Parts: sequence; structure tokens; C-alpha cells
Amino acid sequence: MSPGAGRDRYLDLLRAAAIIRVIVYHLYGWPWLPMLLPAMGIMFALAGSLTAASLERRGVVKVVRSRLRRLLPPLWLMGLVAVPLMIVGGWPAETGGEHPFSLPSLLFWIVPLGDPPGSEAAADVWVPLWYIRAYLWFVLLSPLLLMLWRRVGWATLGLPFLVLAGLGLSEVTLPAVVDATVWDFATFGACWIAGFAHHDGRLARVEPWIAYTVAPILAAAALWRGHDAGSWDLNEVPEMQALWSFAFVLIVLRWRPRMDWLARTVPLDRAVTVVNARAVTIYLWHNAAIAAIWPVLAFLGIEWGGLPGALVELLLTFVLVLMTMLAFGWAEDLAARRPVRLWPDTAVPAARDFSPAQVGHLSSGGATGRRAVSEVRTSMKEEDHDDHRPGLRGPPGTR
Repeated sequence: MSPGAGRDRYLDLLRAAAIIRVIVYHLYGWPWLPMLLPAMGIMFALAGSLTAASLERRGVVKVVRSRLRRLLPPLWLMGLVAVPLMIVGGWPAETGGEHPFSLPSLLFWIVPLGDPPGSEAAADVWVPLWYIRAYLWFVLLSPLLLMLWRRVGWATLGLPFLVLAGLGLSEVTLPAVVDATVWDFATFGACWIAGFAHHDGRLARVEPWIAYTVAPILAAAALWRGHDAGSWDLNEVPEMQALWSFAFVLIVLRWRPRMDWLARTVPLDRAVTVVNARAVTIYLWHNAAIAAIWPVLAFLGIEWGGLPGALVELLLTFVLVLMTMLAFGWAEDLAARRPVRLWPDTAVPAARDFSPAQVGHLSSGGATGRRAVSEVRTSMKEEDHDDHRPGLRGPPGTR
């Protein structure tokens, strides 16, 4: 099966756009870019939707095991490369810093219940790994969150915001591992739960006037919070991030555009497939690739400024990301139990223009509807073996 088999191409396009946005943001640091496309909220919402689908079809143990199997081998491969280099580079001799060297902390490179640690000199390598930890905890919490969603519905969305308000008002100090996990849940939990609503089809059934009224109100509240905090960068103000991301997700996941145009745009169609098939590798290594462009530019003697220089930096970043994808992307094939390929298969069958949540609406359509239901169920089974990856963020100023 190709990496794109049975996939919802709209979700694939959103995921690919979010990953590219993260790369560009980490390269240039434009604070307005997360507001234009809040990649973190989008990716958590997509992951929430797909996790809910998996939990409905398989037991909790199987879902968690599947997610770990797909996520951890690429991380382990990175650790096999990065950890020895950091140790040789003097990590054990560092004093202070965010991650002093210790053998017990290296266990987080194996099971990332906490952030995998690293040396200060190699911060570009380990800073993005916060997401692996956050995603793992969201998966572990999903059975409970999904149960709450089934029982109390939309009221479940209030839980992350209540936690966020409590953290802000109490200024409580928690142990580092717990603190990071709680803040991530508070900031992005509503987006994850909105993914449940997307999967169930309840988000699509929200009246347009409600969605297009609530979303601007939430966005305005986010802007007010940013003004009050003195920053317009979502990554520096958790309350702003939470409100803006949820408002954005409310709109983009409720919208169901036709995607047949993507198949006709062959280069873009294949690029979306490649990014999705290698999303974990791209995310894990992109920051290290960005850090490497400056020595490469110096070696090549390129010192262009202005727009030409920025375009050269962007092009070189994509080249280096591509090189890391070719070097390490095979781990994702092994993790997904696909044939190992240097370059992922870009053959994508015709995309469906409806979500699994719309099966109920199709089932009333006679023979045609029943045939569509059968196709959807087949694609849903395929998606259990396909790659649905999380999104992207990092500590303040690096996301």
C-alpha cells in the first residue's frame, strides 16, 4: 500500500502546510507566521481526530502500541546519532544549562514521558523534541478524554481552558516534567478534543452562523491577551495560543473542501504525499538542518543579504532537510511495517471528499450510498496502517 492510500487529502494538505510553516518560522522567526497558520493547533486537532477513529475501531492497548511503534523508532535513530555526538562534544562536562548530563535522564530518549535531554551546544537538536513527549501524553489521555466527550459533549472543551486559567491565576510551580505536560494540555487540549468533534461529524453539524461568530470572538480575545502580555507571538503567550489555535481549528476542520484539484496538480500532490510519509523525520531533523545552513553558506562563500539572501537560506534549508529525510526516513518505513524505501512511494489513489464521520449521512443513499460506505470503511481500515502524525511546536521563541 502506498503511504497515501485511503487518506483524507484535505487533512494531508493541512499537515504538510503546517510542517512547512514550522520550518519557515524556525528559519526566519517571523512572529506573525504562527497567527497566519497556527500549525500546532492544527496538528493536534488532526491527531485527535485520527486517534478517536482508532480508539473506536481498536482497543486502547492496540492504539497506544501502534502510536508508540510509529513514533519511537525515528526518535531512537536520532538518539543513536545525537547522544554520542553530544557526549563526545562535552555534554557531561557542562555545568548548569537546561539539561545537565545524567544517565537516568537518557531514558527519556527511549520512552519520552519527559523531554529528551541534550547539551546546550546541541539545543537545535533536542528543543523540538518537546512534541514527542506532548503527543505521547495526549495519546495516553485520549481514552479518558474521549469518554468525557461522549458523556458531556462540548462542555469537555472547557476543561483545558479551566486548567489554563488555574495555572495562570495560581502561578503554581510544578516539577519540570509535570509542568510542561500540564501546560501543553492546557494550551492545546481544546484543539485535540475538537479533533474528536471532527471525527464524530459534530463539528460539521455546527451551524455556520455559530462557527463564524464564535471563532472571531475567540480570536479577538486572543488578540486582547496578546496586547495585554505585550507580545504578538502565539508561542510566547499560552492563553493567546490556546484561543487563537482553537478559533482557527474550528473553521478549518468544519470546512470540507473538494480535493480533486490536488490530484490534477501532480507536483504539489506528490510533495504533500512525501511530506506526510516522512513527517516525523522532517520534524525531528529540520531544526538541526536549519542550524547547519550557516556553516554551509560560510563554506560556499555566500554572503548575500536582503531578499536574495533570504531565498538562498530557504532553498538551502529545504535541501538539507531533504538530505536528512533521505538519510533517516527509512526508519519510518520500518516503524510502519512498509517496504523500506529511500524515497517514499508517491502513488496516491483518488482522494475521497468526505470524512469517516459522514458515513452515516451516506448510508441513506441506496446502492450508491452503501457502496460509498464500503469504500470509506475500507479506507478507514487502511488508515490504521498509515501514518497520522502530530504537529509541531517548541519552547517559547523556537516554535
